[in-house]
Amino acid sequence: MKTRDLRVEGYRPLIPPAILLDELPLSEAGSRTVATAREELVRILDREDDRLIVVVGPCSVHDVEAAMDYARRLATVAKELAADLRIVMRVYFEKPRTTVGWKGLINDPGLDGSFRINDGLRLARRLLLDLAELGVPAGCEFLDPVSPQYTSDLVSWGAIGARTTESQVHRELASGLSMPVGFKNGTGGTVQIAIDAVRATAHPHSFIGVTEQGLAAFVSTRGNPYGHVILRGGARGPNYDRASVRGALDALREAGLPERLIIDASHGNSERDHLRQPAVATDIASQIAAGERGIAGVMIESFIVAGRQELT
Repeated sequence: MKTRDLRVEGYRPLIPPAILLDELPLSEAGSRTVATAREELVRILDREDDRLIVVVGPCSVHDVEAAMDYARRLATVAKELAADLRIVMRVYFEKPRTTVGWKGLINDPGLDGSFRINDGLRLARRLLLDLAELGVPAGCEFLDPVSPQYTSDLVSWGAIGARTTESQVHRELASGLSMPVGFKNGTGGTVQIAIDAVRATAHPHSFIGVTEQGLAAFVSTRGNPYGHVILRGGARGPNYDRASVRGALDALREAGLPERLIIDASHGNSERDHLRQPAVATDIASQIAAGERGIAGVMIESFIVAGRQELT
């Protein structure tokens, strides 16, 4: 009697990371973009640089040409504001879903249910390479422990989303990532989940993963000292206000962690209305102007065309 794969329709081969990295290598100029941005973000988190981190860009990438158009425009703005802001482009290829829906460019690059994941990985890596050559550092959400082997060398800032912050797998993954990683508070609004994640990811871990050759392996990490909380609001309402920010910073201090966090101006904090983001950003700016040093940065959803983009 068969007991294996009763609900699996089939398997398709996945390109090993080493082949894709050899096919689409990172140049010296691109590596400088990535490494320099990582170093600057660390200095901001350590309060050695008084600039503000700004992670800005589309909710998720569905059109790489449009993403590059946006990136070229952003590069101009980033240069103009470089004295005050360390701008990172939000480049999300994977979308965690509350139930079902399109899971992102890597999972389904054709936007048609064909799930050509090898093509998606190529598109994602090629776009990140182009951004690095342009001098635009990328910020990405990491949704599984395998895909970082294909793209993480091109990412300057990482995020773990509200639906996965409590996941042990994602905390272990973040402990080995080579860039600062933000953890969003839970969808319900609970900040303690993110604080626990920051504490966990600072420690070494061992877990099952894959090598660049695509072989299953035990991965041992050193721990990531640059995990940080992202306030994104939730079912309880927004949490960008002064009292919520101070409460989160106090909780970080009580946990023995640096009092530094990023605030997401979208999602629960904008009550899912992109037109409310400027008001959220204005409130955040007023807190910083009043002397709040715990706010290290902001996240903003932005694109060439306003509002939700339909998959057509």
